[in-house]
Amino acid sequence: MLLSHVVHTAATEVCFPSPLSVLQGEGPRASCGAGAGQDVGRSCILVSIGGKNVMLDCGMHMGFSDDRRFPDFSYITRNGRLTDFLDCVIISHFHLDHCGALPYFSEMVGYDGPIYMTQPTQAICPILLEDYRKIAVDKKGEANFFTSQMIKDCMKKVVAVHLHQTVQVDDELEIKAYYAGHVLGAAMFQIKVGSESVVYTGDYNMTPDRHLGAAWIDKCRPNLLITESTYATTIRDSKRCRERDFLKKVHETVERGGKVLIPVFALGRAQELCILLETFWERMDLKAPIYFSTGLTEKANHYYKLFIPWTNQKIRKTFVQRNMFEFKHIKAFDRAFADSPGPMVRSGLRGPARLGPCLQVVFATPGMLHAGQSLQIFRKWAGSERNMVIMPGYCVQGTVGHKILSGQRKLEMEGRQVLEVKMQVEYMSFSAHADAKGIMQLVGQAEPENVLLVHGEAKKMEFLKQKIEQEFRVSCYMPANGETVTLSTSPSIPVGISLGLLKREMAQAPPAPASQGYSRMPRSPGSCTAP
Repeated sequence: MLLSHVVHTAATEVCFPSPLSVLQGEGPRASCGAGAGQDVGRSCILVSIGGKNVMLDCGMHMGFSDDRRFPDFSYITRNGRLTDFLDCVIISHFHLDHCGALPYFSEMVGYDGPIYMTQPTQAICPILLEDYRKIAVDKKGEANFFTSQMIKDCMKKVVAVHLHQTVQVDDELEIKAYYAGHVLGAAMFQIKVGSESVVYTGDYNMTPDRHLGAAWIDKCRPNLLITESTYATTIRDSKRCRERDFLKKVHETVERGGKVLIPVFALGRAQELCILLETFWERMDLKAPIYFSTGLTEKANHYYKLFIPWTNQKIRKTFVQRNMFEFKHIKAFDRAFADSPGPMVRSGLRGPARLGPCLQVVFATPGMLHAGQSLQIFRKWAGSERNMVIMPGYCVQGTVGHKILSGQRKLEMEGRQVLEVKMQVEYMSFSAHADAKGIMQLVGQAEPENVLLVHGEAKKMEFLKQKIEQEFRVSCYMPANGETVTLSTSPSIPVGISLGLLKREMAQAPPAPASQGYSRMPRSPGSCTAP
């Protein structure tokens, strides 16, 4: 018996015939063809299992602003309606590299089947999609983009999923969500058809933090585990040391009158670092305000209240007495503040507050400096050696964040203007992705027959692939965009039989001739299961 796994992460420049047109009668296949195949961004994976076709995530690529930013959906089918070829779509979490192309896919390309995601993801997705649309259309003037109404129409197709709830998509296909950590509402999904199963991790974190718990999955032993590998070769140092170093750098910069820019995404690491700085400011009795992009703190606070069961145990226990997301020292940011010179003397940090905005520490979105408010502030502050930008997470190739972390100090901006970066650039990983140790831990926990690595860089994935094969003695794949992997499985079918019937059959059966190499089954008490 064969199990079909077709995994698509198609790159737009690679041309393949529709993989679904050759599935019938063939062995299992896995094709990477739209993003996340040896790449971070534009996650869009198509799994075919037991004749059912499921699309996992529908993201955009932060590094592109042309046609390459969205997956090439012609890999699903070049003829006919997409809904005729797909049984459902699953979205793992609300980050744009996993959901940013969803309205384009459903409303412009044409998919009207069910879309599954958790309740927090369902609530937060449309807000981030609308922010993305505003930047692309209203500010950059891009055409051929989805509208606000399309986002609303797309979200009407969403079916909310609860953790550990088995959802029957149809008579044969079922899905189940597991807690993934990473961001509020993030989930790993198990897809089952009969005895055959695939687990897709999306993005996950095996380490609990200040506001979320650690990812968890039971020993489900899937035929295939598709896991992210963003930090395939990284083993992080002590979180306490990282937090101490972060606070020290922010404090020293503020003390000398400099400004600190912390690019973040609206929800996730933003709340983690806000809680960290809020606690430190309180303990040190610091007066310099911390600013956050206007409106986002209020929205975040609302959703963390609404979905408190998704946070960690400490926050759930103390929530009634104190809401950790109501910040005393963190204020709403006004765009006019970006031009404020800020206090250039130490007296601005402690003691009486100065008149006017005392702008020194700013959380601004998005997290990779590829657009929006964080990029605007960066351009204004980059020219001073006194200032600092702290990058707390992964940056995709092609973004300004990736360029400055690679050591570039002269950047070509829009209109061919050259921006000289004199401010200090620091990378301090507060990323909510699993590191290499965490990935190995999850593989050990799930006990899959095969592993497929996505959402990572080729060289790092190769190292992790070897580690997984050596330690777990399973096949591990890391297809690039446009490549195909074929898998075969031999699922066992358990058959229950009563002990009395088995004993009668064994008593009546003649002894097997020794020449045939058979041995008589031993009579042992207890229930029996035939293979």
